[in-house]
Amino acid sequence: MEEIIPKLQEWLVLYGIRVAAAFFIMFVGWLAARGTRSLVRGLFHRWHIEETLVSFFSSLSFFTVLGFTLIAMLGKLGIETASFAVAIGSAGLAIGLALQGSLSNFAAGILLIIFKPFRAGDFIDGNGSMGTVAEVGIFTTKINSTDNKRIIIPNAKLTTEKIINFSHQKTRRIDIVIGVSYSSDIDHVKQVLNDILSKDERILKVPAPNIALMELGDSSLNFVVRPWVKTADYWPVHFALQEGIKKSFDAEGISIPFPQRDVHLYKES
Repeated sequence: MEEIIPKLQEWLVLYGIRVAAAFFIMFVGWLAARGTRSLVRGLFHRWHIEETLVSFFSSLSFFTVLGFTLIAMLGKLGIETASFAVAIGSAGLAIGLALQGSLSNFAAGILLIIFKPFRAGDFIDGNGSMGTVAEVGIFTTKINSTDNKRIIIPNAKLTTEKIINFSHQKTRRIDIVIGVSYSSDIDHVKQVLNDILSKDERILKVPAPNIALMELGDSSLNFVVRPWVKTADYWPVHFALQEGIKKSFDAEGISIPFPQRDVHLYKES
């Protein structure tokens, strides 16, 4: 009994010091993790990085420092950490191979957030889906369609396909092609179209609207009407012009052949 007590005291002192040192390492590591997280957040905010990335990378830095702290603490307690680190590395490799698709979406999400081809609230056409961007996430982008359906698109799909952002520019051009009969007076038709455009205050003066005889069609004279409007006014003005042209032509006796040539909404000049 007398021999056991000194050994027990020696064991308690030895491991007591190790445990205390381990807790001290954990405390210092926790402070370092918090400091690193604050540093990352401060730098990212100074560089005007998107808040989604700020939150992700600040949390990643916090848990990374905590992970190294845990390994250091286990080493101080006398636990072999080399095999532990190898096991973590092997598990990370296996998880990475299993989540290749998710990792590609993650990388694409970071690119979308950094380069900002679109933002929340923009109206886009991406990967064949058209709607208003509700959220740009790390792995997916959420879009609300025009009939209010939620569309979730993996980010990798967006970065490998063409994206049309209809909200990016402050102004847009409306393109309408209208056909009239060959018996119509060209100058009269252009004057009526000019009057319609001049009465709508939403149509911009600069750039000036363009009205021209585009082509001599098989059964009609085809005029192109191209006014510029603010992006938010695009569809209201487009619908109003269609109705206004029909009513004004009826009032002026300008004949529109049937069937009328299709309207080109996005025709490029």
